[in-house]
Amino acid sequence: MSALTSRPSAGSALRFGRLATMGTVAVLLLIAGVWASWGTAQHVMLTKGRERGTMTVTRCADDRCTGSYAPVSEGSTPRDRVTISSTVVVEKGETYAVVVKPGSDQVVRTGPGGLLYAWVPLGGALLLASLVVAGGLRLSRLAWVLGGAGLTLLTAAFVAL
Repeated sequence: MSALTSRPSAGSALRFGRLATMGTVAVLLLIAGVWASWGTAQHVMLTKGRERGTMTVTRCADDRCTGSYAPVSEGSTPRDRVTISSTVVVEKGETYAVVVKPGSDQVVRTGPGGLLYAWVPLGGALLLASLVVAGGLRLSRLAWVLGGAGLTLLTAAFVAL
């Protein structure tokens, strides 16, 4: 038996290293997308026990809009001033269904638009992960599925808001 056939080739080791590295990068991108989305999505999805109501936008400046809060749920108190990110596509004078973040005066939009907007970071992560999967792992079908899911999520959020 020759020495060349008894040892794994360097090409196999490099291929395994590439697959392990790119797989790790793709998984980390997806974990980061979920992590970034969950900060807002938890308030939209898990509303039981949270203060729910409506916000009437009175002023927008920079990247924040402010307005008054009228409660809808039991135990919620009215507030003269709450803030919401203006990137959620809010307009002055309009009223939106919101949930108050516990222990703050910040609110997040609820409903389909708020839910889709909360998961936008995951949509971006899906698009980035699809590039890693296609280029680094050379799994084109999985890459198309990831990219399609990300694009669908981002498009749905854009349309809903």
